[in-house]
Amino acid sequence: MGVDVLRSVRPSVLVELLDTSVPVVAKFRRLLDTLPSEVLPDIIASMIRTSPSEKLEILDTIDLEERFKRTIPLLIRQIESLRLLKKARGAHLEDYEGLIKNLFPKVDSSVIDTSENGWGDDDDDSFGGLERKMRGVGMSEPALRTCLKELKRLKKMPQSMPEYALIQSYLDLMVELPWKKSTKDRLDIHAARTVLDDDHHALHKLKRRVLEYLAVRKLKTDLRGPILCFVGPPGVGKTSVGRSIAKTLGREFHRISLGGVCDQSDIRGHRRTYVGSMPGRIIGGLRAVTVNNPVFLLDEVDKLGRGIHGDPSAALLEVLDPEQNSTFTDHYLNVPFDLSQVLFLATANRTTTIPPALLDRMEVIEVPGYTQEEKGEIAARHLVPKQVRQHGLTEKHMQLPIATLSTLISRYTREAGVRTLERKIGAVCRAVAVRVAENWIEGSKKNKQDVEEQETVPLSELACNDVHPLPEMPIIIDDHALRDILGAPIYEMEVSERLSQPGVALGLAWTSVGGELMFVEASRMEGDGQLKLTGQLGEVMKESAQLAITWLRSNARRYDLCNSKRLLPVCTDVHLHFPAGAVTKDGPSAGVAMVVCLASLFSDRLVRSDVAMTGEITLRGLVLPVGGVKDKVLAAHRAGIRCVILPEKNSKDLDEVPTNVSADLDFAFVCDLDGVLQAAFEGGFPRTPTHRQLVQSKL
Repeated sequence: MGVDVLRSVRPSVLVELLDTSVPVVAKFRRLLDTLPSEVLPDIIASMIRTSPSEKLEILDTIDLEERFKRTIPLLIRQIESLRLLKKARGAHLEDYEGLIKNLFPKVDSSVIDTSENGWGDDDDDSFGGLERKMRGVGMSEPALRTCLKELKRLKKMPQSMPEYALIQSYLDLMVELPWKKSTKDRLDIHAARTVLDDDHHALHKLKRRVLEYLAVRKLKTDLRGPILCFVGPPGVGKTSVGRSIAKTLGREFHRISLGGVCDQSDIRGHRRTYVGSMPGRIIGGLRAVTVNNPVFLLDEVDKLGRGIHGDPSAALLEVLDPEQNSTFTDHYLNVPFDLSQVLFLATANRTTTIPPALLDRMEVIEVPGYTQEEKGEIAARHLVPKQVRQHGLTEKHMQLPIATLSTLISRYTREAGVRTLERKIGAVCRAVAVRVAENWIEGSKKNKQDVEEQETVPLSELACNDVHPLPEMPIIIDDHALRDILGAPIYEMEVSERLSQPGVALGLAWTSVGGELMFVEASRMEGDGQLKLTGQLGEVMKESAQLAITWLRSNARRYDLCNSKRLLPVCTDVHLHFPAGAVTKDGPSAGVAMVVCLASLFSDRLVRSDVAMTGEITLRGLVLPVGGVKDKVLAAHRAGIRCVILPEKNSKDLDEVPTNVSADLDFAFVCDLDGVLQAAFEGGFPRTPTHRQLVQSKL
């Protein structure tokens, strides 16, 4: 029966679908007609596409008729695959039983298992279920049309083709994307304020902006998500604020790290024509959170790179534009996806490295450094409990008083954020953990010895702290213990010592890690009037130094710098040095400090040791406003400075300085270099009155 069945199937039908003009194919066709019936199953199994397991099943079958029954479905599957590839059948798959009867009239339908041919009822059900999912997820009309078109192609395609898996992965992604699924926002303003205050101390401007968003969202439900960019030094809590915002809104949170990304495909995805193509990080994040209104945190957006595969910052232009991201098109999807309900947050240490076009699409919120008092409050409320818990300690083991925290903050850390402070607290906790572990072992041995002698307390109770409290607990950390654990203080108040001779002034600088003090030192010697600069200065600072010495030479007679003792001739060389030479420095804000330093050098007068200054200068002696005033003022306050000289037009920036800091400082607002000299020296700087004719503008 098996021989007749296989003869009726006519294996040459398979060869007829091939190109018989090829000599090898024609020869193989003639060979099939002359082969014995017993070897037909083996020949057929070797010439068609089968898996290794299917070939092994045929080889393991001993009975000849059973071998025919296993081979016939494989032959039919291959014939159908070739016919589909040749587009011999334009319509959808016909009734499979009728097809078998037409092609193989002598084959008993009970011999053939149609579920093994790859196009049985199971596949029809799976395609139908996939189509129902497509229509049920609420995707847009263009996306649905594209998916139905791809599904139609998939139905006509054999599973052995490589493109089959690509289309199936694409359709699975389209079904899994949250086209209409979203979470409901929690718009309780009072509860949101409580959550933000509990999670973060200070950061008032940022919290106010989040509450404003909640209030507007409550009044207008279809508000598009804003694009907020938190700019500030490392360790001030920019990333953790993003988590708190998601927690406040009741939304899903997803963080995307952009540091070092230099391929635009990471944002927009790969086109499906490439091998190994995949969607970008935006679509991948939506697939992970399974809702269309999450909080996306684009971390370190200022550290995007640019390589041979395009500019990822340019790819972000559409993502971070509220007017365009409602039709964001990923290269992998190739259909628009609405991102308008996503709340995008970005973090950066500085804005100078962000392309202007990308920066224009974001609302920048400055997150400056913390004051000494704010750091102490953060440490007491968050950092100390967190580190104590992570190191297996409790309040019964260790206490860190406020006075010790102040010493730790001022003498062992000097940063805008609190990361170094947290590491120092962790070092203290580790030292305490060693002491607790040692006392635990010693106490356990002693308790065990006492129990063996007295035989009154069970050994099982030795591990109970209530029965046998550890000795010398809690351990109170004071300044002496802090020195034993962390060593000698790293930072000392050296301002007054370094300003103890003429030719030294104290400026204020802004860096990516917050404000810092910047000493300026000057020296003079005989020469040919050259100006030497050291300390890794940028071009802007070199130009400021030239402006400073030119202005002083042009006004030497006015400030009595032209007598025999304090001569300022052209034959005098001047050397300006900025310590910390390993750090590159640039910017115009050190101009006033250079003028004061040179004036101190040539007048042999000391600069006030409690004064720091910042401001840009002009050739005519004007003082122009600068940036980073809050960070600079905080740095001066940390160093114990009592007076800060600022440009007059920067007075408005003091609104951002905490009240307790501004109350401890005296501010001298100046509009020209004469005012700087009068404020920087004790008792003012002597000058000769000059009478200048004022020219009234005719404009």
